[in-house]
Amino acid sequence: MSGSESSAPGSGATPEPLAFTVHSLPATGLDETARRTAAGRLKMFLVLAVCAAPVIASYFTYFVLRPQGRGSNYGELITPPQKVPADLPLVTLTGEPVAPRSLAGQWLLVVVADAACDATCERHLYLQRQLRETLGRDRERIDKVWLVTDDAPPRPEVMQAIAQGGAPTVLRVPRAALEHWLTPAAGHTLAQHLYLVDPMAQWMLRTPADPDPQQLKRDIERLLRASASWDNPGR
Repeated sequence: MSGSESSAPGSGATPEPLAFTVHSLPATGLDETARRTAAGRLKMFLVLAVCAAPVIASYFTYFVLRPQGRGSNYGELITPPQKVPADLPLVTLTGEPVAPRSLAGQWLLVVVADAACDATCERHLYLQRQLRETLGRDRERIDKVWLVTDDAPPRPEVMQAIAQGGAPTVLRVPRAALEHWLTPAAGHTLAQHLYLVDPMAQWMLRTPADPDPQQLKRDIERLLRASASWDNPGR
């Protein structure tokens, strides 16, 4: 065509090679995966924070703020609370395994003793029952547990006595394994205390040896009031 600057075929001119510019493509897939992972972790953290906040707030109110005239707590606060080990070997009296996570969902007042259940054990089991019954409408928010630390069968007369008024949950656990979760005060044994476990299956309070019923009841009532906003009765 007239006026065209293109070389005609066969004119002998050497065609210039085509030039290509290579641009790096963004790693869209990898970036998106990283963003989703980070977002997922943030959401999980927020959910855990929301779930734990009422528990932390109630403990803080009870043990730290200490409203004037309330007095100090009677039992010994465990700081930080000790979560029940996921591998704690709990079994029923007939040998059926029980998942430790089944302890969650309810406040627990725990007695620890071997199957022979001496005089201290009997007093603790009686105190456990009486304390729960005197809590009135809040009694449905706390369960009784007896952890038997040997393989012997409990005495029939003890089992008959605790059956009155609602028997506690009786589970076996080796003493050595239990001591990875519950521990006595210095100079005492596991069986000399009662142990309070919160609805998240965390051991959070240990009574003095041979606890005073009225003072222990006040501790439990205060904790139940402090946790009323997040703890519902029944499992």
